[in-house]
Amino acid sequence: MSRIDELIAELCPNGVEFKALGDVINLEKGQQLNKELLTENGLYPAYNGGISYSGFTDRFNYTENKTIISQGGASAGFVNFVTSKFYANAHCYVVLPNTEVVVNRYVYHFLKLNQESLTGKQHGAGIPALRAGEILEIKIPIPPLEIQKEIVKILDTFTELEAELEAELEARKKQYEYYRDELLTFGEGVEFKTLGDIVRIKNGKDHKSLDDGDYPVYGSGGIMRYANAYAYDKPSVLIPRKGSLGNVFYVDVPFWNVDTIFYTEIDERQMLPKFLYFFLTTVALGEMNQAGGVPSQTQSVLNKLRIPIPP
Repeated sequence: MSRIDELIAELCPNGVEFKALGDVINLEKGQQLNKELLTENGLYPAYNGGISYSGFTDRFNYTENKTIISQGGASAGFVNFVTSKFYANAHCYVVLPNTEVVVNRYVYHFLKLNQESLTGKQHGAGIPALRAGEILEIKIPIPPLEIQKEIVKILDTFTELEAELEAELEARKKQYEYYRDELLTFGEGVEFKTLGDIVRIKNGKDHKSLDDGDYPVYGSGGIMRYANAYAYDKPSVLIPRKGSLGNVFYVDVPFWNVDTIFYTEIDERQMLPKFLYFFLTTVALGEMNQAGGVPSQTQSVLNKLRIPIPP
């Protein structure tokens, strides 16, 4: 039996009480901060309707260790915990728990658990927003404070571990990018050819008439669905024609691609498909936009791209 199970058996023999969140917290909305008061070098972060702070300011309206919830914008419902003094702007809710009933971090972890549900309750045809009532009516379990503290201790340990893993993954990503760029940068001693000399860039086709199946259907954002037919069955590099131009995909299984993404028929006597993929990830394809609206690029521009041909 775990420590929490023991405490529940001892302190909650008749079960745990549930209350509306509004019975155990106050929910305040931040105050408008004029844009001219936001700087890059202010003393305190200013939070509004996003996932992170929107800038810095030299004033604050809340002290450390507060749970905040995005009230407006595409991220409405996102839950964060601020460990420094900060300024809560007009699209930011601040959670003030009654600490005689609930532990501050316990409320944070509970709201984080409900984050997906909160973001799904956005309303409004223009800028999405989250009503205060959607938060305050949530039912929260209220075990004794001793149990809440034990729960927080466990969850905080996992939160710290998650942060360490994210930092490690980011470091690994930067390390990979460094060695990739070093290994794929060639001097004058290596022959260069244009992309059009070693591959044939082919258009995709509409997929709506296909039935469901086992073959991935790619668009510029990745796999869209699985269909019962394929357009190509050899290793290929997919290069977006419209949309997310920086997305490049290596595919070594039969696939279908739609008209927003090119596939390549590669002359493997000159280049390995995987080498082409890695090289193209070093090229700023996203900057090759040939349109003012939806980003796009053409076969003729891609065909002129210079590619190194090492032995």
